Amino acid sequence: MSALLEALRVAVRRGNGLVLKDVSLSLCEGEALALVGPNAAGKSTLLRTLAGLLRPESGSVLLDGRELGRWSRDALARVVAFVAADEGSGLLTVRDRVALGRYPHRGPFRPLGGRDRAAVDRALDLTGAGHLAGRRLETLSAGERQLAALARGLAQEPRVLLLDEPGAHLDIGHQLQLFRILDGVRACGVAVLAVVHDLQRAAIWADRMALLAGGEIAATGNPAEVLSSDAGGRAFGVDIRAHSAGLSHPLYSFEEASK
Repeated sequence: MSALLEALRVAVRRGNGLVLKDVSLSLCEGEALALVGPNAAGKSTLLRTLAGLLRPESGSVLLDGRELGRWSRDALARVVAFVAADEGSGLLTVRDRVALGRYPHRGPFRPLGGRDRAAVDRALDLTGAGHLAGRRLETLSAGERQLAALARGLAQEPRVLLLDEPGAHLDIGHQLQLFRILDGVRACGVAVLAVVHDLQRAAIWADRMALLAGGEIAATGNPAEVLSSDAGGRAFGVDIRAHSAGLSHPLYSFEEASK
C-alpha cells in the first residue's frame, strides 16, 4: 500500500542542535502507527514536522506524493489534523473549541453551515464529550480538555490524524474509550499516528510501531518486533520481556537493565 504521509530523511534543528536526524517514516490509509521513545527523543517535534508546523532543515515530508510546502494552509488542514498534548484552555466553550476544526472548510468570518454543525455534533458524540459542549474550557479537568481537543481534530474530518500523547491525563476507562474511538476512525480509512507512552497499550492498539531515540528511528515494524529488539531495551534503559502463553497479545514486563 502506498504511503499517504511520508517523511524522507528529515532533519530538524531547534536552537543549536539537531532534534531530528535523517528520519524516514511512512503512514498509510487506515493504519494505526504508534510512535514511542524516551523523553526528549524528538517525538513531538516529528509530529509537528509531519503536520507542517515545522520546516525541515533537510529532507522532505510528502502528503499524497506532494511536498507539504506545495499545499496551502487550509488545504493541508482539510487533510491533516494535529492534536497537541494539553491543548486548549481559556474562555471558549467546548462546542466553540470543537467548531474551530471547521475553519479550513468554511474560511474566515463565515458562520457554521449545516454540514459544519453536523460535523461538530458527530465529533462531540464520538468522543463522548457532548455533555461538556456548553462548559468553558477553563472549567474542565485535564482529561476532559483532552477529549475536547480530540473532538476538535475529528471535526476537521481529516484523512490523517496526528496525536501527541492522546492518553495523557485520562483514567483507564477513558483511555479504553479513546483507543476504541481511534479504531472506529481508522475503520473509516483515516490514518492515525499517535505518540503513546504506555508501551503495553501501544502494542495492543497499533498495526506498526516506530521507536524514536536520540532523534533517529531506531526500529520500526510490528510492535512485538520493535519491543523485543535490542534497540527497544537500549532506548529506554530497561530489559523488556514478553509473556505470551495463551494470550491474544503479549504482556510486557519492564525491569532495570542488567549491569
